[in-house]
Amino acid sequence: MFIALRHRVFRRLFAAHVVALLGTGLSTIAIGFLVFDTTGGGAAGVLGTLLGIKMLTYLLLGPLAPAIARRVGTKRLLVLTDLVRVVVALALPFVGDVVTAYVLIIVLQSASALFTPTFQATIPAVVTDERQYTGALALSRLAYDIEALVSPTIASVVVVVASSSALFFGTGVGFLASALLIVSAALPKAAALPRGTRSVRREITRGTRFVLRVPRLRAVLTLHLALAAVGAIAMVLTLPLVLGELGGSEAQAAALLAVFGVGSITSAILMPAIIARIGPRPYMLAGLLLMVVAMSFVWPVLAFAPGQQALPWLWAIWFLGGLGYSAVLAPMGRVMRDAVPDDDLPDVFAAQFSLAHGWWLISYPLAGWGATILGFGPTSLLLALVAAVALGFAAHAWRTPSFGEMHPKAAGVVTTRR
Repeated sequence: MFIALRHRVFRRLFAAHVVALLGTGLSTIAIGFLVFDTTGGGAAGVLGTLLGIKMLTYLLLGPLAPAIARRVGTKRLLVLTDLVRVVVALALPFVGDVVTAYVLIIVLQSASALFTPTFQATIPAVVTDERQYTGALALSRLAYDIEALVSPTIASVVVVVASSSALFFGTGVGFLASALLIVSAALPKAAALPRGTRSVRREITRGTRFVLRVPRLRAVLTLHLALAAVGAIAMVLTLPLVLGELGGSEAQAAALLAVFGVGSITSAILMPAIIARIGPRPYMLAGLLLMVVAMSFVWPVLAFAPGQQALPWLWAIWFLGGLGYSAVLAPMGRVMRDAVPDDDLPDVFAAQFSLAHGWWLISYPLAGWGATILGFGPTSLLLALVAAVALGFAAHAWRTPSFGEMHPKAAGVVTTRR
């Protein structure tokens, strides 16, 4: 896994990734506290709406990232979006109403919608060896998992000695450090498209055509639907569940998020060795099945363990959920790299990023408002059932790779391999 760190450019990108994610994690937790402070009992619904806005910006702006990067430069785009996030993070502590929070979060997530797929597509351009790239993916996933563990830990310490709004200043520091590290790295230029694909419309929709026409990528998109359904339980409901339903503290809510991160880290560390033996497909399907089964037990636990007695059981569920979550997400880049030529990866990464977040656009509000109207238990079971159905479709669609899956040209997709 650590072999990818031999690349000097990747080391700097990875460091930038870690500090930016740390800033993102702190802002997400701080926004959750801010929403709970301003809305009280309606926090689950409002938080679900805010996260839905985040997914909408990802859905709409993600496909634009490759086109913008080709025009302004990859490095310049990454740095500018980091700086925008610094400004927004420093403004959020002064927000006193939900409407202003909506506006600022739209700006923040618009910058992230351009940053993330651009960053993801840069990694395979820097790390070209397949084994090293698998390690780079594991490290990238590990960065997300470290953030899921460290951010709640830092947050739980900060809220003991200061207001939760202080977390936003940590967010700004993280994004600023990311920008400085990216400035110091020598990044490859984005590949130019063939003359026939240079219209803006065709350029923006190029990656989407790949995702929808290559069988393996269609199956992965269905996996994202399942992941969004059960992932929303952890992402949306953790804070309002612990703070409201169970009557717990902010530190306990942060600790439950940290347990999810521990499970995810464990899965990311195990990934390279397991995938080398069985391949990405069984690993991803088994991980998602584990997460679905674990999250289906949330309702029984809440029914039979009242109040804070449910917390030890929820720790076990969240740990298993973290294991499955990382098992699905970590190998995604490997699957996409195996399915399309290198020159088309930026478009495919952006399209997959955008379309996958379309599922989260549905699941986030469904989780938030479902918990408000139906309750936390019924909503979690409903989302687990949706995920189980989607998992079944994905497993049926993604079978042993055929020639058409490995070579998009055979599936009727025009490629730029030269």
